[in-house]
Amino acid sequence: MHPADLLIFDLDGTLIDSKVDIARSVNLTFRELGIEEKRPEEIYSYIGEGVRKLIKAALGEEREALFDEAIKIFRGYYLSHLLDTTSIYPGVNEILQHFRDKDKAISTNKPIEYTAKIIDGLALRRHFKVIVAGNNGIRLKPEADMIIKIISELNTKKEKAVMIGDGVNDILAAKAAGIRSCAIGSGLGNREVLLSLNPDYFCDEIEGLKDLFF
Repeated sequence: MHPADLLIFDLDGTLIDSKVDIARSVNLTFRELGIEEKRPEEIYSYIGEGVRKLIKAALGEEREALFDEAIKIFRGYYLSHLLDTTSIYPGVNEILQHFRDKDKAISTNKPIEYTAKIIDGLALRRHFKVIVAGNNGIRLKPEADMIIKIISELNTKKEKAVMIGDGVNDILAAKAAGIRSCAIGSGLGNREVLLSLNPDYFCDEIEGLKDLFF
């Protein structure tokens, strides 16, 4: 077991299963644009980099000219559909309750307008002291900025903080910020790729956190 005063969580793929609503909103966008829809599994692989990179990757270089229109259409669809099927992963509520006496925060590349609506819709806000999301003038993960902001706001020592997430950007951001990282193997990220980044800790399911930290 390892001491931790601050647990920083990623959102998509770590706390919530949002991939279906994201993929459907991308394909609704493509349908309106009159272009071929993508397989959901392909869209899932683009999640975690923020909306702009998601749409850019889904469009591909050959449809780059449609980017501005696609972004505008997607934002409207996703805002209306982001809670259609999105749910909290099994074990998450139990883990948040287990660590109820710890400082907890969210660091996500998802824009704040979506993040806020989802967190409130799923009754998660009460668990977190700080929520840092995209569109607030701060650089996205894998840059260190979001984590540094959280640590500063909560006045936590770096050695007492840990970043928990299912994606490459979560591990890289933790390393850039000089804090520990814990990879979760049950999300959207590739297990082997995550392990290749040498996170400080790894657990297959989020429930494993209670055996790692105190």
